[in-house]
Amino acid sequence: MAPLRILFVGEIVGKSGVWVAKELLAKVRQEHAIDFVIANGEGATGGFGIGRNHAVYLHKLGIDVLTTGECSYYKKDIVDHFNKAPYMVRPANYPPRNPGRGWMVFEKNGRKIAVMCLLGVAGFKRVHLKNPFGLLPKLLESITPETNTIVLDFHAVTTAEKATMFAIADGKLSAVIGTHTKGLTADERVLPGGTAVITDAGRTGSLESVAGLDPEIEIRKLTTLVHEYSKEAWAMLELQGVIIQIGDDGKATSIERIRETCKAPPPAAKDDDVPQAE
Repeated sequence: MAPLRILFVGEIVGKSGVWVAKELLAKVRQEHAIDFVIANGEGATGGFGIGRNHAVYLHKLGIDVLTTGECSYYKKDIVDHFNKAPYMVRPANYPPRNPGRGWMVFEKNGRKIAVMCLLGVAGFKRVHLKNPFGLLPKLLESITPETNTIVLDFHAVTTAEKATMFAIADGKLSAVIGTHTKGLTADERVLPGGTAVITDAGRTGSLESVAGLDPEIEIRKLTTLVHEYSKEAWAMLELQGVIIQIGDDGKATSIERIRETCKAPPPAAKDDDVPQAE
């Protein structure tokens, strides 16, 4: 059987990120012979969380799985939608009775693919979840009987946590993809045990921005410490992420960064667009 090719799209930030996905995803899938698409949608709605409409729309664009992070429940309409959406995965270390699922198994081209998400414990101001390192072995007890192809979105702040997860996961998972910091790192590699890793898969949206948001507003927020609504940025649009190739044995054979510039002119802004607060 041919190796499985998975595209992991870096965090989609705001309407500009959704626009980039609309314009580029089909092209990238075709040009790189992609079998399966995972995307972190944590910031798709205004940069903080994802709403139901954006979740449904991104799935229709061809994203097979949407993962989230510490903003999983920021939008009210997504809370009920988690249990109705067989394509959304929230961090597994949220309390087990929370809406949504922390891992799911999908089937594509005769292969079963498990996608899981975990949240780091350092640096998050509002959310403090169960330790992901102790939880991982318990999750694998349930997942490995179903499939040997397992991709983890590790949504964490610090590189130390991500490096620790890489070391723990090597040989147990097919890939560990870091998200949250929204900056595409240059340390993609396949570890000795066959696990593909990267510290951060970057972001999809505006590059001339502060993590996809309007720079002037974010500068004021950080220099004055006065709360202000964030606003999406539209300058220099790009899709970022990684392509992972996985063999029948569940081991990764390669991982490569991808950057695709979006040259399509952005749609005209609407008067009723509402900026989002963190």
